[in-house]
Amino acid sequence: MTDATTWVGATAKQISRAVRRGDVTATQVVADHLEQIAITDPALDAFRVIRGGEAITEAEKVDDQEDLANLPLAGVPVAVKENTAVAGLPTWLGSAAARTTAVAEEDHEVVRRLRGAGAVVVGTTRMPEMGLWAVTDDADGATRNPWDRDRTPGGSSGGSAAAVAAGLVPIAQGNDGLGSIRIPAACCGLVGLKPGRGVVPSDLGVSNWYGLVENGVLTTTVADAVLGFSVLAGRDPIKLVEPRRLRVAVSTKSPLAGVRPDEPNASAVTTAAKLLVQAGHDTVAANPPYPQTLGIGTLATWFASAYRESRDYQLARLQPRSRQHIRLGKWALRSGLVRAKQRDAYRETSIRFFADNSIDLLLTPALASAPPPADGYAAGSWRHNMSVSMRYAPYAAPWNVAGLPAIVVPVGTRPDGLPLAVQIVGPPDSEALLLAVAGQFEVLNPWQRIAFA
Repeated sequence: MTDATTWVGATAKQISRAVRRGDVTATQVVADHLEQIAITDPALDAFRVIRGGEAITEAEKVDDQEDLANLPLAGVPVAVKENTAVAGLPTWLGSAAARTTAVAEEDHEVVRRLRGAGAVVVGTTRMPEMGLWAVTDDADGATRNPWDRDRTPGGSSGGSAAAVAAGLVPIAQGNDGLGSIRIPAACCGLVGLKPGRGVVPSDLGVSNWYGLVENGVLTTTVADAVLGFSVLAGRDPIKLVEPRRLRVAVSTKSPLAGVRPDEPNASAVTTAAKLLVQAGHDTVAANPPYPQTLGIGTLATWFASAYRESRDYQLARLQPRSRQHIRLGKWALRSGLVRAKQRDAYRETSIRFFADNSIDLLLTPALASAPPPADGYAAGSWRHNMSVSMRYAPYAAPWNVAGLPAIVVPVGTRPDGLPLAVQIVGPPDSEALLLAVAGQFEVLNPWQRIAFA
């Protein structure tokens, strides 16, 4: 905790343990966080909706339960990304065009699981329109990075990342279609795990981007990431064990031709490789396959996902950048560029990369450059939005296409004080291994958990 009189800044693990023991009530914990949100969020714009009175009522119901022992998130305040259904709230998807949407009648399955574990939803967090961009802003304003309010927290789960990085909640749900958990985690110095395909319920309809989108959590510690992932995956809390000696491929090659990591991000990979060796693992230089067809197919799927989703909205009410994306999506579909067989083939190619090279994990940069400025994108051109999003954050997308689990872990700070991070990718069903290695990083190279900017 940051202060003896408040639970703001405590981890989810600390809060849930204290609530289960009776050291504090869920109501008090939630009240503390709502007060901090009221003070801090006007400068960050992390939240779209804050459930003040409703969250207190929800917390009181947790306190009224006779047996809290089986609630791994007892009394933990959580935030939910605004494209994920929360009963009684509209699901806005970061878009004015979606704001006439009727309120959700029931929780999405991942929200149901969070609440079933004793968590209290304090609000929904902002995202860019339809989750299309790696920056989070709209006509109402820009969500800001707690480490530097002139910078973006990334996207599309930018509101969730900003809320966690500022200590407004210890855990926030996000989802990741082409990096939308991992990019904000890297921008904000957080742990962000994208589970492998089918491990956590996604069920976002046409917003599921042809199966690319996975639900997950953003946290400040590996222990909280383990806790959140276990709940969303419907598993008993995972107990991390010391991993055996691993063979880890190290690559700074960018999936996007002509883009290279800047010096701080390249040095972050070097630092992480040394940490792996220090932890007893072996590293080897090896580049994963990034065929040209991967880029073309990923772009076509991205565009077409926007087009399919937009058919529920009035095109004129969408932002100019999104309308152009949608037009290209219609063309991509008619041209036959969206191919499930191509995505399946890349998944098999990626799995073979691990097997054929006797590689357990892959280490890459998380970003290619610093988080860009916070605002000016929603009214900007499609070309500018594309350039910014793709050039600073190219490393995440391939692993959505492959459907493989990947985690972002902090490894220090840039010369300008912003966080540095790396990405670790694994074969299918390696979530527990990724979390275990992230835990080794945390022990060997602890990071600053919260940015009180």
